[in-house]
Amino acid sequence: MFFSGYAKLPAGITASALFNVVAVGLEVEARTGRIVAAECTLATGVGKSFFARLVTGWNIDTGLAGLTGEIERRYQGSAQKAIITALKIIHEKYRTYRYRDQE
Repeated sequence: MFFSGYAKLPAGITASALFNVVAVGLEVEARTGRIVAAECTLATGVGKSFFARLVTGWNIDTGLAGLTGEIERRYQGSAQKAIITALKIIHEKYRTYRYRDQE
């Protein structure tokens, strides 16, 4: 499954001049919640690659708090809060999809 989330970037950083929002896309194993691929619209290739390596392998269903904590600890770029917000949006979309038939 593919899920995406968007969040406003802070003013004054290169990525906001290019995109205005950060877009985060995750390929997720639907049954397990495991992130198998990730991409985001950061301004540099190094940042994009770092983000993808950082989030791949985490479980969006059970490990969001751990993942956001890891981002807060290891990603010290200006888009940190926007990335976390986009991940929280994806988490809600995933949970809505995953548990839609259980209500």
